[in-house]
Amino acid sequence: MAKIKASRNKTIDTPLNEGEVWLNRCLRLNGWPQSLDAVLDKIILGDFFATAPLLQPACADLIVVDPPYNLTKSFNGTVFSKKNKADYEAYTRRWLSLLQGLLKDTGSIYVCCDWQSSLFIGNVLADFFQVRNRITWQREKGRGAQANWKNSQEDIWFATKSNAYIFNLDAVKMRRRVLAPYRAAGQPKDWQPTAGGNYRDTCPSNFWDDITVPFWSMPENTAHPTQKPEKLLAKIILASSNPGDVVLDPFLGSASTSVAAKKLGRHYIGIEVEPQYCLWAEQRLAQAEANPTIQGYADGVFWERNSLAERQRLAISRSERPCAFACFG
Repeated sequence: MAKIKASRNKTIDTPLNEGEVWLNRCLRLNGWPQSLDAVLDKIILGDFFATAPLLQPACADLIVVDPPYNLTKSFNGTVFSKKNKADYEAYTRRWLSLLQGLLKDTGSIYVCCDWQSSLFIGNVLADFFQVRNRITWQREKGRGAQANWKNSQEDIWFATKSNAYIFNLDAVKMRRRVLAPYRAAGQPKDWQPTAGGNYRDTCPSNFWDDITVPFWSMPENTAHPTQKPEKLLAKIILASSNPGDVVLDPFLGSASTSVAAKKLGRHYIGIEVEPQYCLWAEQRLAQAEANPTIQGYADGVFWERNSLAERQRLAISRSERPCAFACFG
């Protein structure tokens, strides 16, 4: 039976024995190749290595991968054991080789990793795709250590299949408060004055310091041990896909990728081997139908961390047009 939680605790942690109705929404493949329509906007309960050959080639416009980092970790009782360098590289090559065939020629792929697995993944990724950048995002808390610096950042590798790829720069602008507003000939230089303060819409960099890791009072939070924030996935999806495109996540976890894709008008295909996480994924997708908002993204721009109260003071509505702000790097 689910634990009784405080009223503000929004964590999704429904146990398997109470969530059969959600689990039954998941798709279980029968070993036969599937049409795109059969798997579109579905959570597939199964192992990626067994599922990939059943999918249509070049079915995805965007692939987001959050593979097991090379750490010994339990995922609801299923343990991923740390591997030596050669074995982890071979494991990475195996799933990358399958994903290469599933990505369209105009598609992009993003791969999440910590600093240790990043050393392997970046090199292997270049053997299959054209590496474009390495994004580093800052965790609010991080993992402490007794005899080392606290690990409070993670990497995301960005790569494409060809030189013809999508990148929607204007869709991922960051609205920041201007602390030293400079004027030229008496007019604001690269910023916009408002009643609540001065702001500038900046072009996105490869360092993201505005991400909040989900916690107990956030509706998107689940009991998954390595859940990624919807805001992080929204940046990737908005930048590297268009409405109606297909976003594939082969290690779906609690479905942040699929939920963000749904909220942003994209199709999704999610693959997850653990039934418990599939259950939570379906619950989150149902919630997304009633509440399509993404924390930290409003009015067509991304906002700095912990800025909700500030936005409320500004009384910014979703109908306000963000094009009143220019985009400056």
